Amino acid sequence: MNLPNGHFDKVNSTRPEPPARSLRVTARLARNTAWNFEQWLRALVQPPRANYVRPSALPVAAVMVTSFVVVASMFLIDARAVDWARHEPNWVRELFERITDFGLSVWFLFPLGFFLLVLAALNAPELTRVTQGVLVALAARFGFLFLAIGLPGLFVTIVKRLIGRARPYVGGHVDPFAYMPFVWRPEYASMPSGHAATSVAAALAIGAIWPRTRVVLWLYAVTIMVSRVAVLAHHVSDVIAGALVATVGVTLIRRWFAARRLVFQPKDLKVCPAPSMRRTAAALREAVFAFRART
Repeated sequence: MNLPNGHFDKVNSTRPEPPARSLRVTARLARNTAWNFEQWLRALVQPPRANYVRPSALPVAAVMVTSFVVVASMFLIDARAVDWARHEPNWVRELFERITDFGLSVWFLFPLGFFLLVLAALNAPELTRVTQGVLVALAARFGFLFLAIGLPGLFVTIVKRLIGRARPYVGGHVDPFAYMPFVWRPEYASMPSGHAATSVAAALAIGAIWPRTRVVLWLYAVTIMVSRVAVLAHHVSDVIAGALVATVGVTLIRRWFAARRLVFQPKDLKVCPAPSMRRTAAALREAVFAFRART
């Protein structure tokens, strides 16, 4: 359709410009977020500020015993577990197929990442020191959970494809010793189990901050590990190996935080006192009101 001369310019001139307030809000969010993540990263990579509890021989022995159990499971349990899973009732398989996806890391990492972004956007140098302290304490806890759950999962995602162990019943037969290293194919990415690593890491990390949740979290972790075997996604040794990776990873990250006096006490690794709910609510209200006033 032909338009009269000047009509195109007139139409363009009537298009609404982006509101100036929206631009200010976006710029403020970006500056706050960048500034806070820079400060948090510096706190995380700084040299240790305290002498933390030295590792004893017991954890090392536990890792060695668990590694032995992984190898023994390959010979004694894996094939029998696959045979059990193949002959389980249909309702059992359907139940575990519904449950198993709750072991995905996105159920933890997405909410934790969202909370970290919100705290980074709200915290600002203009706030009172008490409010800044509360927001930083919350960010340290969410940051620990994000790293303690995410890093073991990332490690497993890479290592399992380098190991190249076949998943149960790949090729139509049971062979716990079928491997194709470095192929980077999903059907040869069985060991360690990523779901097991995520669920155990979540149980350990969240339980370290909120000890009262440990019983429920371990029930969740065990259920996820059993589900991976029941749906023929992993061998028993795979889920044990995933749990081992998670345990070592969470322990190392917890010690890293404690050595920098973040979240945990350096001498005994106990969680530091958290801000009360009343103080947390007050700090969030102040941060939101201050942000609205500035923008």
